[in-house]
Amino acid sequence: MHTLRMIAWAALWSGAASAQWLTNKTPNVPRTADGKPNMTAPAPKLPDGKPDLSGIWNPNPKYVRDIAVDLKPGDVPMQPWAEATFKERLSGSRSSEEPDANCLPQGVPKLDTAPAPWKLVQLPDQVVILYEAFTQWRQIFMDGRKLPDDPNPTWLGYSVGRWDGNTLVVESSGFNGKAWLDQVGHPTTEKLRVTEKYRRKDFGHLEIEIIIDDPGAYTKPWTVTEGPTLLVDSELLEFVCSENEQDIRHMVTEK
Repeated sequence: MHTLRMIAWAALWSGAASAQWLTNKTPNVPRTADGKPNMTAPAPKLPDGKPDLSGIWNPNPKYVRDIAVDLKPGDVPMQPWAEATFKERLSGSRSSEEPDANCLPQGVPKLDTAPAPWKLVQLPDQVVILYEAFTQWRQIFMDGRKLPDDPNPTWLGYSVGRWDGNTLVVESSGFNGKAWLDQVGHPTTEKLRVTEKYRRKDFGHLEIEIIIDDPGAYTKPWTVTEGPTLLVDSELLEFVCSENEQDIRHMVTEK
């Protein structure tokens, strides 16, 4: 069922992406002689010398299926209850409980891997990420504030950022513990803390190192690295999850 959902997601996204704003070209894009984007050109910088991370980024959807797909067995050290929950979800017997299958938010960092693009808007005192998937958004505050001590738990948490050289380091906490990290069902709790390190390797490639630190579900922090690519000459589309929803009725939970 997870595979069928991935195929449906990919088909929907690929058809939509190819049809949006066809006559508009993204400005300031280095191009080769044949007019194609030069994705390996140097990464752009802002007037203050900071890397320019802005743009529309297209994630690798393999991580929405399994965020730990590149890791070895044992690299995701789960608490006993979390491992039991994960095995139940992995079997498919609880597929109908997946939050985004019920049009609920996908959470962080799963939202970064959904097979739909997202736009990063870089401002002096904050970074805003607009997600086509479910039409969601994040605010990453860059004004020196600290994460809240006792926040109202939310799906996407609260995020603050800072620069470490050419790397944007984002720390997030205040999650509600209801999100799955991926479709196979790696669990989370309200103790989850996510650190994302954004590096623009060149013009067309972004590297995101993600550290999962959730002592409620895992015995130690663990790390994954994802690599979105730049999507040019296109724009985001509206995405209303519950409109013409045909998925959940086919997800039969075995008793």
